[in-house]
Amino acid sequence: MIGTLIGVIFLVVICGALWWAFNKLIGLIPLEEPFKTILYVILVLIGVAIVLVAIQMVLGAFGVHVPWPNMSHLKSSLDLAVYA
Repeated sequence: MIGTLIGVIFLVVICGALWWAFNKLIGLIPLEEPFKTILYVILVLIGVAIVLVAIQMVLGAFGVHVPWPNMSHLKSSLDLAVYA
């Protein structure tokens, strides 16, 4: 459990450093406005995914199992909604 917490701390520090570097460097890249916004949104989505993985690691260390959503269940429920 201690190893997981240390791993999460390292993960958060690395993600924070990458976030800071990206925010500093995005202003230096000569991109038009829509592309800059798209790049920023993609970075936020990647950051959210990393944070969710870190939260799952911590909960797993404490014995709480949090399963990831299964896309086949989503597809079957969408099929039911369409054909209902």
